[in-house]
Amino acid sequence: MKPENGYIALIANPKSGASSRKRLRRSFQQYLRAQGYEVRFLKTQSLGHACDLAIQVHQDPECQMVVVAGGDGTVREVAHGLVGSDKPLMIIPSGTENLLASELGFGDKLSTLIQTFEAGYTRPLDLCTINGKCFTCVSGFGFDGEVMDRVTKMRDGHIDYFDYASPLWQTFWSHTFHPIHVELDGQVIFNGPGMVIVGNVTRYALGLYVLRHADVSDGLLDVCVLKCQYRPHLLKHYLTILFKRHTRCSDVIYQQGKHVKITSPSKKIKTQVDGDPGPPLPADINVTPGAILVMVPQEYKPEGTWRRLLRLLG
Repeated sequence: MKPENGYIALIANPKSGASSRKRLRRSFQQYLRAQGYEVRFLKTQSLGHACDLAIQVHQDPECQMVVVAGGDGTVREVAHGLVGSDKPLMIIPSGTENLLASELGFGDKLSTLIQTFEAGYTRPLDLCTINGKCFTCVSGFGFDGEVMDRVTKMRDGHIDYFDYASPLWQTFWSHTFHPIHVELDGQVIFNGPGMVIVGNVTRYALGLYVLRHADVSDGLLDVCVLKCQYRPHLLKHYLTILFKRHTRCSDVIYQQGKHVKITSPSKKIKTQVDGDPGPPLPADINVTPGAILVMVPQEYKPEGTWRRLLRLLG
């Protein structure tokens, strides 16, 4: 990157994140300007607007790079707008969970952002679609979809991890595990009560290692089916996931593929996509290999559970 090669577009969700995350974005913006770069600050008005802004800078030959500051929803929409572009995307994590940023090795340190920018190391990022709508990280069907539905209904502005406590507790005691039918690359892999997680990142929900074999650049979707009908069974799944042993269990199906179709005779199954409410079933999920370029630390590794908990408490 050189200042004379064009401006850097910084697309930011002004409603996303705590004040410390906003300071991180401002500090990195000041760093770029101190290095002689023109930074055009673009505020999003909605998730759809974030995609529109990304499309505009994608098509502008004077823009050499895009930086996005926001949560997973904002990052998803900006990535969608950049599909097919050779402009690299860099993420400043500013939301609650920040699944993709954490997967790519970004925490809350300004030094990491600066070192990543100066090294200029990029890698391709696969993008997924569910019923034609883009997502970058994970989609969930069943229990976690209902949790997210409750969180969304009570949401008023920025949320943190504690806002999930009551919805999680309520869902635990009231959730019904409806039958789910899962096809992977045209083959039926499950038909029964349970919950399903499909995605492209290894860690999910406070860093739990659910999709442990996922790779953001392998051109594959990872599918984890947790056979479940009762609350004690759900707790058992949580413990085996926490200790990274769930893929060895006979009541868990873990496979990889390129096309997933999920249906159910029940109309009550909730879905979530990158931490936002997802579409009703049936769901048709596909992957687009290497859809965009993302800038990442050269020797990155995903942020794990304990690091996320320390960040939560700190």
